Amino acid sequence: MYDSLPDSDAVLAQFNRLIQELLRGNMHRNTFRPWEIELLLDIENCTLRESNRKDVLRRYQKAVQRHMEKGARTPLKLSQYLEGVRAKRGAATPKPQAG
Repeated sequence: MYDSLPDSDAVLAQFNRLIQELLRGNMHRNTFRPWEIELLLDIENCTLRESNRKDVLRRYQKAVQRHMEKGARTPLKLSQYLEGVRAKRGAATPKPQAG
């Protein structure tokens, strides 16, 4: 899937560039690495509400930076990040007890 990736610092720099382009709303290049295309398709499939899209992308970017600082070689997909957020919220929400 991620054949012959450069080192994780280079991947993170490229990821940050990609996210900044998305946040600005101007994607002027026409060549992408395979892993960037995979991430873009995943982001598109997540169907974010326009009202909170930028906020979600910024939080996602920070999560990827932490993920890669811990030694990951590839960025986390947005769908994986959102799944983790939902799981944390579900675990933090107390379950009503039958009584």
